Amino acid sequence: QVQLVESGGGLVQAGGSLRLSCAASGRTFSSYAMGWFRQAPGKERECIATTSRAGVNTYYADSVKGRFTISRDNAKNTVYLQMNNLKPEDTAVYYCAAGSSWYLRREADFGSWGQGTQVTVSS
Repeated sequence: QVQLVESGGGLVQAGGSLRLSCAASGRTFSSYAMGWFRQAPGKERECIATTSRAGVNTYYADSVKGRFTISRDNAKNTVYLQMNNLKPEDTAVYYCAAGSSWYLRREADFGSWGQGTQVTVSS
């Protein structure tokens, strides 16, 4: 397994931007597909973006498509989530996770998880 640590969350006004980072330990980072999930209060955790091992393939949930960008730097063992034009409904705890395939989006398909970082968007 790989250990994951997220950073970059915070409080931002609607329309603003944030970039989340997720640093992975170990030498096998490039062998994992990576995903970003989020969980808003009272809601289930949802997959919002995934990327393949080399970063060639990506998936975005409709709710973030066109506003969020997932990317990875395998040399730095880090995956990013650039979030632009943030909306109050983006308020959630954001998690990164490592899995086997970028096209899988269930929580059960990801075996390693970070501790989460809070993103709060004010109106």
